[in-house]
Amino acid sequence: MSIRFKGTELRPVLLEAVVNQCRVVLVKDQGVYLLAERGERRPDGRQKLIAYAVGCNPDVDAFDDWWELARAEFGGDDFGEFFDPREGVFALILQSANDLEVSATATHLSLRVVAPMPNGN
Repeated sequence: MSIRFKGTELRPVLLEAVVNQCRVVLVKDQGVYLLAERGERRPDGRQKLIAYAVGCNPDVDAFDDWWELARAEFGGDDFGEFFDPREGVFALILQSANDLEVSATATHLSLRVVAPMPNGN
């Protein structure tokens, strides 16, 4: 099993991290998402640019659905994992139209570049 981040939503987050010279953070708490470590804020205090994993956005996906998908892939604990947006798969995402796929074991996160879904979902 794995989860997918659409490149169209992820690239602005990666660019914000590059411009702000900070890391990008993979977070599992209220959903699963990537955001710049230091990003622009909305008036309500939330980060402006957030890339949610497909099916793991609490603003659009039913709680039981996103919670179960996040738990099945990453377990029950919340976490944050930091990455350099200029290296590895993130550099490839910035230079392409591809998506990012993330999977996990008890000890490792695996990230890989994948072609976007034909229907955009």
